[in-house]
Amino acid sequence: MQSMELQNTVKEALNALYHHPDDAVRMQADRWLQDFQRTIDAWQVADNLLHDATSNLETLIFCSQTLRSKVQRDFEELPSEAFRQLRDSLNNLLKKFHKGPPIVRTQISIAVAALAVHVPAEDWGDGGIVNSLRDEMNSHPEYIPGFLELLTVLPEEAFNYKIAARPERRRHFEKELTSQMEIALNILTACLNISELKEQVLEAFASWLRLKHGIPGSVLATHPLVLTALSSLNSDILSEASVNVVSELIHYTASGSSGGVSIQMPLIQVIVPQVMSLQAQLRDSSKDEEDVKAIARLFADMGDSYVELIATGSNEAMMIVNALLEVASLPEYDIASMTFNFWHSLQVILTKRNSNISFGDEASIEAERNRRLQVFHQSYESLVSLVSSRVQYPQDYQDLSYEDLKEFKQTRYAVADVLSDAASVLGGDATLQILYMKLVEAISCCGNEHNEWRPAEAALFCIRAISNYVSVVEANVMPQVMDLLSKLPHQAQLLQTVCLIIGAYSKWLDAALSGFSKLPLVIDILMSGMRTSEDSAAAAALAFRHICDDCRKKLCAYCKQLFHIYYTAVNGEGSFKGSAEDSLHLVEALSMVITELPPESAKDALEELCSSIVTPLQEVINQGPEVLEKKHARELTVHIDRFAYIFRYVNHPGAVADAIHRLWPIFKAIFDLRAWDMRTMESLCRACKYAVRTSGRFMGITIGAMLEEIQGLYQQHHQPCFLYLSSEVIKIFGSEPSCASYLKNMIEALFKHTTCLLTNIKEFTTRPDIADDCFLLASRCIRYCPQLFIPSAVFPALVECSMIGITVQHREASNSVLTFLSDIFDLAKSSKGEQFLSIRDSVIIPRGASITRILVAALAGALPSSRLETVAYALLALTRAYGMQALEWAKESVSLIPLTAVKEVERSRFLKALSDAASGADVNALMVPVEELSDVCRRNRTVQEIVQGALKPLELNMLPVS
Repeated sequence: MQSMELQNTVKEALNALYHHPDDAVRMQADRWLQDFQRTIDAWQVADNLLHDATSNLETLIFCSQTLRSKVQRDFEELPSEAFRQLRDSLNNLLKKFHKGPPIVRTQISIAVAALAVHVPAEDWGDGGIVNSLRDEMNSHPEYIPGFLELLTVLPEEAFNYKIAARPERRRHFEKELTSQMEIALNILTACLNISELKEQVLEAFASWLRLKHGIPGSVLATHPLVLTALSSLNSDILSEASVNVVSELIHYTASGSSGGVSIQMPLIQVIVPQVMSLQAQLRDSSKDEEDVKAIARLFADMGDSYVELIATGSNEAMMIVNALLEVASLPEYDIASMTFNFWHSLQVILTKRNSNISFGDEASIEAERNRRLQVFHQSYESLVSLVSSRVQYPQDYQDLSYEDLKEFKQTRYAVADVLSDAASVLGGDATLQILYMKLVEAISCCGNEHNEWRPAEAALFCIRAISNYVSVVEANVMPQVMDLLSKLPHQAQLLQTVCLIIGAYSKWLDAALSGFSKLPLVIDILMSGMRTSEDSAAAAALAFRHICDDCRKKLCAYCKQLFHIYYTAVNGEGSFKGSAEDSLHLVEALSMVITELPPESAKDALEELCSSIVTPLQEVINQGPEVLEKKHARELTVHIDRFAYIFRYVNHPGAVADAIHRLWPIFKAIFDLRAWDMRTMESLCRACKYAVRTSGRFMGITIGAMLEEIQGLYQQHHQPCFLYLSSEVIKIFGSEPSCASYLKNMIEALFKHTTCLLTNIKEFTTRPDIADDCFLLASRCIRYCPQLFIPSAVFPALVECSMIGITVQHREASNSVLTFLSDIFDLAKSSKGEQFLSIRDSVIIPRGASITRILVAALAGALPSSRLETVAYALLALTRAYGMQALEWAKESVSLIPLTAVKEVERSRFLKALSDAASGADVNALMVPVEELSDVCRRNRTVQEIVQGALKPLELNMLPVS
């Protein structure tokens, strides 16, 4: 298609996209335009239409975005001689659009900056882009607004990873910019004389400061750009750009690359008084909220950046702390919360012992730590009072949307974190005293005519937030808090928080002198919670679990009463409002108390607990196979999940083994008739897994029956959970000689069948759970029973299967495959595995070149970059196992990638790092070259296709190119 025809087609497609009434036509136009942007013709067409005076705004926006993305991602498509023509065209477009439209000018500016990232300064001409800009601005002052925008985006593009530049070139570009910092600041200083451009100049200055190049503080302290920004803070209309500059200056002074706080002290001494002078404006009711927010941001920036200086507790530091307390007191939460990070950072410094290590001996360190804690005591007390009021439910809480309610809960969690920080500094008991006074004040509201529960709920929420910091033997406040709980109205939200606070202080109920005596009182409250609402029932069940966990020894004498609570709540004897998941907390609670009973008593209690759960399952089975098959999974799993919790938390191996033996006929019936049902099988396998884990070798003949069952059913129904149950069995019984025969039969049958299922990458993609659990089981076999697994006939088949699955996109499946391969390569590290190295080598060495090639392909783009570390470890383990032979495989693999995609120096750097790491160098040193090779191979779609086309990760065996 000719260029003019293409231009018209682009215009027609854009018109259809924005104006056609038919959705299908609009979607078709959108697809065509996206495909067009990937073509080589898009360069010329976009350029022509941008220079065309008749192009409308929609065309200009689309073409400027196209040209920007082409420069960023596809610059390598162009022949080298096209650079100057492209640079000049973009420069002319920047002049053309110097007055706008702004969106088009921004896209052109980014395109020029991206071009500068690709092209070294010596090839750019005129001494690099910044020099070139200076000359253009001197020659054509009328185009300064466009050039200023380019000067603003230049430093930003240094860190834009959308640009398909090599890592080495990106580093050089950053060095080029930092070497031209002085010229850039001189240009900006000269532009300050044009008053209408002051905001734009300051935004550009803020952008250059983000490079954090080490300009001495003494130079910046008197620099006209800095002084202009600081003076603009006091203008009637607050300048957003000046706030951005001062914010960047604060960050700059604290950054390591600028030399740090001590080197930048001259600049800090200029910034801090100027920002402090704004404190009065925080209280100025005439100030716009956005202005107050901007000022608060500067105080928060100072707090975060200078927290180590502030932690010394000097008079100047306390002035900043008081200002930050004022910010924290502002009614707008999003402003007040800007300070939360500071309070946390300060708390860490004040409470960590090594913060004061420079003070010498132990006594001096401790004295300085105590001095600092005392200095900030009052500030944190004030903070507790300020933030605790922010957690109160709003008056209209019932009308809140889902999103608003979610935001309110996030606010409460953030305030809870701040209260934890305060309790770390003040001590939990002192913080509790402050919050208790608020509770007493709030409870008086509960008795008024409005029956206002919200202040009491807020105070209790705060008391709960600091539970980990309050002494478990606290004797002054907690007894009074517990007594007050029973006097509160049973409003749903309030009762939910009351139940949660009971659970949070379960350790206090166990340890404090008066704690256990309060138990009947709190149990009554929890029973009310279980009957009031779904939320309060969930909180009550959780609290009950905490109490039974922490008071388990004392509660052994009250088993009968606990069973009564359980039956009332779970078996429908009461009006329990909780979900099936909540009832599991009660099962867990009872199980933990049973664990503390002597063996015979535990056996009886376990039998009673199990019988209450098995009855409904037995009734279903008694109704015949047809009824069992037609039952909804939920009707079965609600009971089976309770068995899982019992077997997990009743730590009496013999008693659990007896229980699973008695229950096995029922479990077998469900296995036989519901093996097609994934949800029921997952629930049943989970129960069996915990039974195996707890009972161990007490299971006797039941384990054989269980393995025989899942081995047969797996071949018919392919349920992944059969594999993970087998993993648990291998972990417990893998080294048991008496189990060797049936374990060997089991793993051979399971693996043989799985390798028949996973014959290509498509099968891995459609069955990721089977792949995940299969290779987890295989890794368990390497660890616990290599003598059964590695000499078996399925071992080579499973290695072949793993090679197919390395590049599966499913994260867990991919990780399991890679971990399995790493475990094979690391076999020599295991005392059990060492004797099987010759068998391993006979399987791996013939496949070594292919495995290496697939792993390199995974690094180079076949897997997401988030998996790099796992893939790199597998490659490293292979190299350590096979030394020079593996390095030769790696060299052969990397040499398959064309030099147009990866340069020789990039190949060599990667291979050297792999060799060094295999020889014992720091493993972390391997990651930088791996990441750089990965970046180079993924830098754009074309390169990625070339690389993957060369490495062919889905082909297990490649014939060498002759």
